[in-house]
Amino acid sequence: MRHVSKVFSNGTLALKDMSLDVRGGEFISLLGPSGCGKSTALRIIAGLGAPTSGSIDWPTSKINQKGLPEGDIGFVFQDPTLMPWSTVYENVRLPLKLKRVAKADSHDRIMDGLASVGLADFAKSYPRELSGGMRMRVSIARAMVTRPKLLLMDEPFAALDEITRQKLNDDVLRLWRQFGMTVIFVTHSVYESAYLSSRIVVMRARPGQVYSDLQIDQPPTREGDYRTSEGYRQTCQTVSEALQSAITAAEVRP
Repeated sequence: MRHVSKVFSNGTLALKDMSLDVRGGEFISLLGPSGCGKSTALRIIAGLGAPTSGSIDWPTSKINQKGLPEGDIGFVFQDPTLMPWSTVYENVRLPLKLKRVAKADSHDRIMDGLASVGLADFAKSYPRELSGGMRMRVSIARAMVTRPKLLLMDEPFAALDEITRQKLNDDVLRLWRQFGMTVIFVTHSVYESAYLSSRIVVMRARPGQVYSDLQIDQPPTREGDYRTSEGYRQTCQTVSEALQSAITAAEVRP
């Protein structure tokens, strides 16, 4: 992102002069209070909205008509956004169908995607037959089925209970390591960002800007007792202090 600003039609200045470099293979969390522009920034990166000024620059020559890298982006929304009239299998197939990939050529990729999130046995089920956490897993499988290099996630677990949220955090970390993709993850949870990230970008409130950029020096494999480790506690404290500082800075901004 190069000096990106976003003004909505009602005059709201959501982002102001926001710049952000993302390196391949990183797991970046965008952390900040509600209304600070995290989701707006993510949607601009995804091409779901245009910046009022500034630009998004991609390190590839394969750019489509919308200015995005061809086939390289997956997006997981806050809600699963599944088609209720379609099976789990057909929901995951949707991105491949839009790309006009033949059904016979899609089957293995769909089943691999479902297996990667533990839902291979639910391919013929409908969304109404699944729990909230299972529906979100379907959404993740759908985003992964095209093998994206960049996965964008917009507070996907915010509405889930803590046990389900922790399990899905572990699943996402496993997929990140398995496929070597880059992840940008929007959250307002200090604890979630500290657990998931290799890097945390703290934003301050509207207009959104990068306030601090924290490199997380913790092992990429964070399972078992990591949530009760001293390293995790210290990371949470550092991130919490950075977030509080960003909130204070926004409050005293003229």
